[in-house]
Amino acid sequence: MTRRVFFSFHYQRDIWRVNQIRNIPNIIGCAAAGFQDASLWEDAKRKGDPAIKALINNGLENTTVTVVFVGAMTSNRKYINYEIDQSISRRNGIVAVQIHHLKDKAGNTDFAGAIPPKIAAGGYKAYKYTDHESLGRWIEEAARAAGK
Repeated sequence: MTRRVFFSFHYQRDIWRVNQIRNIPNIIGCAAAGFQDASLWEDAKRKGDPAIKALINNGLENTTVTVVFVGAMTSNRKYINYEIDQSISRRNGIVAVQIHHLKDKAGNTDFAGAIPPKIAAGGYKAYKYTDHESLGRWIEEAARAAGK
């Protein structure tokens, strides 16, 4: 089944890692906060908190699952937590996927970051990224667990 999925991640640090797995068959992926163009993020940042939250809320529209890609510095980031809170309030399925072991633009891997506390406390599953097929299965499991 095709899913519209919200991808949550630390944009500056992990965009290269996420782009390696973004285009998965049968999953319509959204970039961080639902945008694909970094200029939109930069414009929203200049306008402040309300603009960033509006961008996130817009990106979450019509999604059924939120994938929180966990890199070295993801946990406890302000907007990651906002995305998780909004996903919970929308009753999205949620799954955390560690990506620290994927290479960045310079070919470097990173250290494992903590799973965001709201994911661990909420009983949502967390995995280490292995392949597209597994990610698709985890997304489908998260959707079913949320009744979607």
